[in-house]
Amino acid sequence: MKTSLISLLGDRQDNQDRVSVVEKDGAVLLIAVDGMGGHADGERAAELAVEVIEAAFLKESPPVFDPQGFLHLAIGRAHTAVVDFSADLDIETRARATCALCLVQDDSAYWGHVGDSRVYHLRNRAVHEHTRDHSHIEVLLHEGSITRDELANHPMRNYVERCLGGDAELPRMSISARKQLIEGDVMLVCSDGLWAPIGNDLIASLSNAAASIDKNLATLAESATRSAAPHSDNTSAAALLFSRDEIMN
Repeated sequence: MKTSLISLLGDRQDNQDRVSVVEKDGAVLLIAVDGMGGHADGERAAELAVEVIEAAFLKESPPVFDPQGFLHLAIGRAHTAVVDFSADLDIETRARATCALCLVQDDSAYWGHVGDSRVYHLRNRAVHEHTRDHSHIEVLLHEGSITRDELANHPMRNYVERCLGGDAELPRMSISARKQLIEGDVMLVCSDGLWAPIGNDLIASLSNAAASIDKNLATLAESATRSAAPHSDNTSAAALLFSRDEIMN
């Protein structure tokens, strides 16, 4: 397996995204956390969430016995840490973040997310599957109240309904079932700065085997920032190309 990560500032003054790739005994955890703008210390909230999730994974003895349980626990611990970090502030301004995780072990992937950070499963230069955002416009789209063409300019396009931090109550997170991987599959976790400005066809190019995963991911992230310029967001992602070779970070 080969992995890669990238985090671009975009047209922002600060980078509130944090991404990480952690490997232990043949298992790999991809992490993407996006500190939410408009709230206190989004950058530190993202750092804290990643630190807590990394620590939870490194305490495991891979292969993780209960992958879904681990993802739920890790996201829950990150949420608690972000809540505690800014608990002395008014609830409306407390630190918040969105989060996406993907655990790969043996020939399987498991993922979990909160908010609009996404997980993508790419296969044969196509988007095989991706997570559904915990956002208001995603609800409207699912209900048929708006069309996909209306998403980009909708006034509530940035309203996230679930996140880490804020209220102490554990957010409702989405955890996947086991997903079988085949040679050449790519797993991607990313902030909305990556996926929002570009379509699935371009995201699917990440699984192009003609170039390295590092080159493909850098090209994809740079395309996203160019597409959104001069108002591009922090653009961050971690990716894994599945093969049975020795893991290389």
